[in-house]
Amino acid sequence: MWDSTLGGRLGLFRWGPADRPEGVQLDILAAAKLRMDPNEHQDVRSVDFRVDVPITWGAGPHRFKFGYSHISSHLGDEFLLKNVGFDRLNYFRDSVVLGYSYYPIPSVRLYGESAYAFWREVAGPWRFTFGIDYAPPSPTGIQGAPFFALNGDLREEVDFGGGFAAQAGWAWRSEHYPGLLRTGLSYYNGKSPQFSFFNQHEEQIGFGLWYDF
Repeated sequence: MWDSTLGGRLGLFRWGPADRPEGVQLDILAAAKLRMDPNEHQDVRSVDFRVDVPITWGAGPHRFKFGYSHISSHLGDEFLLKNVGFDRLNYFRDSVVLGYSYYPIPSVRLYGESAYAFWREVAGPWRFTFGIDYAPPSPTGIQGAPFFALNGDLREEVDFGGGFAAQAGWAWRSEHYPGLLRTGLSYYNGKSPQFSFFNQHEEQIGFGLWYDF
């Protein structure tokens, strides 16, 4: 399968100092996660949509998040036409999200997040994510620097199973632009992140190019 994601986060309002990540910010995040089947002429197999409206605030090494999150999953028309009688699931969840992260040093982040779905179908009420990541916090120059990230995802609808993800590679941070450019390997093992197939097990390995802004 070919998986791709298109989306981004936009800051709507910020109150706090301009030279460090402290204060309060309201964002909106939107993304579409697409899966295509190369053995069926690149048919769209499924697509998941996500919209978040988080409020985040920081103080020293501490970061907090509270907000709303929507996830809905849809099967592709081509897949349904070729799989007549497939049990289409109306998977969606609207959740209240609470998260916390801590930076023991500027390059390392430890984090955890819980989400409770107040309106849902197929999805269970609770979801928990947690992990650690390392990335260069200051400009790297053209030579760049290593990065890595580990993430766990537990979902009630699969009896608090879920998935494990890891990324590692090389990253660049500019003096003139706020984003982080990364390239490297990505690995996933667990229940499908395409929620139309939420109870199926998958193992993925790939190569990626990311720009975090």
